[in-house]
Amino acid sequence: MDFDAVLLLSFGGPEGLEQVRPFLENVTRGRNVPPERLDEVAEHYLHFGGVSPINGINRALITELQAELDVPVYFGNRNWEPYVEDTVAAMRDNGVRRAAVFTTSAWSGYSGCAQYVEDIARARRAAGPNAPELVKLRPYFDHPLFVEMFAGAIAAAAGTVAGDARLIFTAHSVPVAADQGCGPRLYSSQVAYAARLVAAAAGYADYDLTWQSRSGPPQVPWLGPDVADHLAALADAGTGAVIVCPVGFVADHIEVVWDLDHELRLQAEAAGVAFARAATPNADRRFARLAADLVDELRQGRAPNRASGADPVPGCLASVNGERCRPPHCAAPECG
Repeated sequence: MDFDAVLLLSFGGPEGLEQVRPFLENVTRGRNVPPERLDEVAEHYLHFGGVSPINGINRALITELQAELDVPVYFGNRNWEPYVEDTVAAMRDNGVRRAAVFTTSAWSGYSGCAQYVEDIARARRAAGPNAPELVKLRPYFDHPLFVEMFAGAIAAAAGTVAGDARLIFTAHSVPVAADQGCGPRLYSSQVAYAARLVAAAAGYADYDLTWQSRSGPPQVPWLGPDVADHLAALADAGTGAVIVCPVGFVADHIEVVWDLDHELRLQAEAAGVAFARAATPNADRRFARLAADLVDELRQGRAPNRASGADPVPGCLASVNGERCRPPHCAAPECG
């Protein structure tokens, strides 16, 4: 399978104070999120001048991607400009016939995978009968370069704290019911699998897996334990230092730079716990090489390049609108 373009498809983020509330309304449309919760989240963005780091990071990543690939790289978002519908229309007008879609989510599950497949289908419908074919690349939570980047980031973080530090992995929490949507505990199983791979590569036999940034009503069960609650328990038990690795994020979202770098760091300092945060891939050149390798898997028809682990790779049973995610919109072999 060959491609004449690559589309970097991401979540999106505001790039000015006046964009914060409209962006959050896009994100939460149809979910009955109370206005006061939007006000609370908006405050996080206001500390950064209303600018999410994610769009700038993605533009830098596109520069790296362009150096690794021999085809044009386009940029589209789900929730803010450049909207994926506009990008796919531009691709159509530029004569693109088939493009590989690399998403800024390493995971299966609804919000990390199936919702991007919906984005692809919606953008193609909007572009009309001459829309390019768009093929989403597979989830890459177990790619060797994914593991290498996070393992290296943990080693770098460990060098900033004295003594033995407890390693804590964290990923974005989702409702427990949503974790069942694409197969039993698929998303949480993949996060746990990736954490095992990264911990082993970084030389840690023991570690903790936590979740963060939940936003639902308290009566709805979400994945836990919450990273803040877990840090409090570690502090009470006498832990003197922690390394927090946001393995669930491939870039510095607000949930990383606010929830971890600000709120969790302040909590650790108040408890007398030394705190270090492992870097996310962001626009690391290896992240671009990872994407190029996923493209080559399809171009060359070869097996997925996976880091070896003791357990079977958690596979995807996803469906979108009653249909499986496989071609024409998704190339993940585990979705077959």
